[in-house]
Amino acid sequence: MRDFSDDLRALRARLDEARQYLRIDELRARRPQLETEASRPDLWDDQELARTITGELNQVTGDLELFDGLVQQVDDAETLAELAREEGDETQAGEIEATLAAVASKLDELELRSLFAGEHDESDALCTLSSGEGGADAQDWTEMLYRMYVRWAQRHGFDVEEEDSTPGSEAGLSSVEFVVKGRYAYGWLKAERGVHRLVRMSPFNAQGKRQTAFAALSVVPMLHEGDVDIEVDEADIEMQVFRSSGAGGQHVNKTSSAVRLIHKPTGITTSSQVERSQFQNRDRAMKALKARLADLERQRREEELAAIQGEQQRVGFGSQIRSYVLAPYQLVKDLRTEYETGNVEGVLDGDLDPFIEAYLRWQRAGGAARA
Repeated sequence: MRDFSDDLRALRARLDEARQYLRIDELRARRPQLETEASRPDLWDDQELARTITGELNQVTGDLELFDGLVQQVDDAETLAELAREEGDETQAGEIEATLAAVASKLDELELRSLFAGEHDESDALCTLSSGEGGADAQDWTEMLYRMYVRWAQRHGFDVEEEDSTPGSEAGLSSVEFVVKGRYAYGWLKAERGVHRLVRMSPFNAQGKRQTAFAALSVVPMLHEGDVDIEVDEADIEMQVFRSSGAGGQHVNKTSSAVRLIHKPTGITTSSQVERSQFQNRDRAMKALKARLADLERQRREEELAAIQGEQQRVGFGSQIRSYVLAPYQLVKDLRTEYETGNVEGVLDGDLDPFIEAYLRWQRAGGAARA
């Protein structure tokens, strides 16, 4: 019978580390407080507060159950290994190995979560893709990137809600704003903000020449009431209404329910056309505006006033964070971390985790000046 002592000790050590970065003791103290709050009969009189409390309770409960389940699996494997060793039962080795491998895999996922140390990393992410240099290729590239991020979000079980989009003059999208909803959505996607460069044989070039196109992604956390103290003076806002252009049947073609808000002092613009009422769309656009203003203030505090997102100065040559080369060879390379892969098709289909994980580890090691 194989001796599993070293494997079990290693998992015990990793569980002790998980106890620290998951703040298990704090969560155990917090859960009864949240349960008391959640049981209040008047809780749903304030729906925003109710959603915040129930959401936190679900997260706390989920983390505790996950951690306790891993501890129980290791306990069971330890007991089974001891009994098998005493009885010389070789038939249990496969089950023990499978259990240890499953626990190790789950700990790998949890250790990645320890890299999400930013103040708003658990928040939903408000994203905007904008085409840059490259004409029709850049607009087509913007749409390709949008599809890539939607596919990535689906792999993680995240929801994607498109807030607004502007079609390209020839193809694709000139810009698109969308919200990725899910725990740690912002923590993941902040690694992607910046300029993305595409090199390929252009379908829009009559001579079939190789062309370079650029698109930029900006990402800010979607904040909830109480997360940040941002006051917006109504006198500073210009509100425009227009007809929704997305799906929705006859309603979107006959009613000017879509809303665009322009913050005159900063020039920040947010839109929403996903709801059926103008009031609801204005509320969504206002939340997005506050999120962008909060991010602008954060950058001001850090003396990074070059742009609302990332460090790029313009969406063109010399400013990209990542290059996607489809011709004359196949390669995707991140210029910050040097991580690269030849599986371009997989990346464009949403396989972004290796790039994001490489960025998070590079950032924790001091490679990035800020989160």
